[in-house]
Order: sequence, then C-alpha cells, then structure tokens
Amino acid sequence: MRDDGLEAETGLRPAGPGDAARVVELMAGFNAELELPFDRARGRRLVEDLLAAPALGRIWLIERAGRDVGYVALCFGFSFEWGGRDGIVDELFVEPAWRGRGVARAALSALLADAARLGLRAVHLEVERGSAAAERLYRSLGFEGKDRQLLTRPLGQRAAST
Repeated sequence: MRDDGLEAETGLRPAGPGDAARVVELMAGFNAELELPFDRARGRRLVEDLLAAPALGRIWLIERAGRDVGYVALCFGFSFEWGGRDGIVDELFVEPAWRGRGVARAALSALLADAARLGLRAVHLEVERGSAAAERLYRSLGFEGKDRQLLTRPLGQRAAST
C-alpha cells in the first residue's frame, strides 16, 4: 500500500567510498532481521572492495524523502544462457518503517533501468521461501522462476556470513 504518494521521490544514488559506513549500518539491519550473524569489519571490507571494483558490481543507496532508507547491491557475472553479462541482486533492504510505500518497487525499477544501461542481459534475484509479499513484488516487475534450484558450494575456507 502506497500511503504517502511519494513513490516519485524514491531514487537510487550510487554509493561511493564515503557511504561505506551507512551501507554497513543498513547491512547490519538486514542481517539482524534475517537473524544472521554479522561481522561489521568484514561487511565494511566487502563494501569497500565492491565500491573499489565497479567491474564486479554496484551498490546504490535507496533515497526517500531526503534520506537513505535502504540499499541494493548488484553483482555482475556472465551467462551463456542469457547471452552475456548478467547480474544478481545480492542484497536488497528497505528499513521497516519505509515498507509498504512503493520504495522497493521504485528502487528495483530504477535498478533494472541502470542494469540495462550497463549492458546487462538479465538480472536475477533470490527470494526467501514463504515471503509471499516479496515474491508478488518481484513477479509484478517481470521476474520469473525457473524449475531449477540454486545449489552452492563454498570454495576454500567456508564463507562466513557478512
């Protein structure tokens, strides 16, 4: 439900080195909500690494009503199936107080436009099982499921949670 009519005021701002602390603060909220452990120093290092290597992906802060209310990280890959460079929405978080107002929809719409400008052929994302509202949002924006299951095997040292 969009109760404040401010969807047009939602935007994405590319994160820069000076934004690392705010992104990490938002990441801490994301991980706390999912009840995942979070190492702030490791999170800061990962944010700084991605910001320093734009060929690997991008981080945007989601702005609403003049403040940063969330973030989204898009990491790049390459896919034969999709015909070239693709991306995965690795993390998307909107502060709870700003949910239900079209913020995530506006942010994802802007991200998809940026991804197309960056030459990506497809954008992927994961949705938690049982998260009906998120799944409805993603499907309404054109995301589709495939009859596949993503399997992951960490390489080397088991990757710790961010």
